[in-house]
Amino acid sequence: MNFIIAQVFTNYIDANIIMGRLQEEGINCWLKDENTVTIDPILTNAVGGIKLMVPESQAERTFELLREFRSETALILKCPRCGSPNVQSVTTPRKASNWIGVIFGFLSMTLALSGDKVYHCFTCGFEFEELPDEKVNE
Repeated sequence: MNFIIAQVFTNYIDANIIMGRLQEEGINCWLKDENTVTIDPILTNAVGGIKLMVPESQAERTFELLREFRSETALILKCPRCGSPNVQSVTTPRKASNWIGVIFGFLSMTLALSGDKVYHCFTCGFEFEELPDEKVNE
């Protein structure tokens, strides 16, 4: 059976959520390079991320489902300022606690980079910590 890459992820949480949703729909899929990226995130770009692998025979249905999942997410994740769906959860460099974590990680040589997450709109640049209670487009 030939497998193809349906989507690439940078973190294992998103990868496993999507894989689980596809498996619920009867898609036979698995994650390639998940262990490498999870154990050593610095290697994410070197290995090309976590790859969601699906059989060629189920590729068309997989891509349909992935489009549906993205449209569902776009309805939920909208910028409260401009309404753009171009919003992602990111680690913010604007909080002192994040810089303290970077300095501590560097000094202890653990490279443990942790920080506070915020939602960042890549359209207008607005950052917010919590999702609005109501959808913008309603």
